[in-house]
Amino acid sequence: MAEQGGAEKRGRLSRPLVLATAVALVDREGLGALTMRRLAADLGVESMAIYRYTPGKEALLDGLVEAFFAEINDRLRSVTGRRRGDAADAPALPAWRAELRRIARAFAAVAHAHPEILPLVATRPLTVPVARRPAPALQLTEHILAVLGRAGFDDSTALTAYRAFVAWNLGCLLVDKRQVVDNPDEPDPMLRLGLHLLPAADYPRLRALVPRLAEYDEEQELLRGLDKLLGGMPEAPLDSFYDRGAG
Repeated sequence: MAEQGGAEKRGRLSRPLVLATAVALVDREGLGALTMRRLAADLGVESMAIYRYTPGKEALLDGLVEAFFAEINDRLRSVTGRRRGDAADAPALPAWRAELRRIARAFAAVAHAHPEILPLVATRPLTVPVARRPAPALQLTEHILAVLGRAGFDDSTALTAYRAFVAWNLGCLLVDKRQVVDNPDEPDPMLRLGLHLLPAADYPRLRALVPRLAEYDEEQELLRGLDKLLGGMPEAPLDSFYDRGAG
């Protein structure tokens, strides 16, 4: 019976299922637990069965990045218009900045759901030419550039804004996720973050900022910095492209 169940599962095996199972495994147990053998076991198939969908561990890591960006794109497609909080947070924003805020929120939500994959998102795409990056990553890039283009920015300004937007989002989220908690069950923030181990005389400012580190509002910090960054951009020649039916 067990063998028959494995055969049935093999029959409906697909790349999306393989990647979704890999993401779930990494979410539960971390990247160190991800092997082809362990993934096959979670899928209920022999190891060789999944090589058709991902040829090895390196390709599987790239697949995690693919799945990460696919989830961002799914979020952006499933949530139309601005989030309820956007109008209250920044009522006077032009449409292009409101859309970049929405993208930033979707990116952050996926990063918070899959923190172990985020470092791969920052590093794996850099190992291949742009044209060989996962299609969902290229689709998100195209969407951001389209937002900037429809706002009327010339190519040079659009690329500057794109690079600044991506650098801020990735940088902010990576800094947030690298603050590894030393003792998650400890209520005192100094002990929870392990900063009590640092000599007070050598690190007075770091220790003094412990309460702020502990009360860090990730999304608001991300959006506050993004608003300041994009607020320094030139005024967009057009900022009402959504009113014309684009978006």
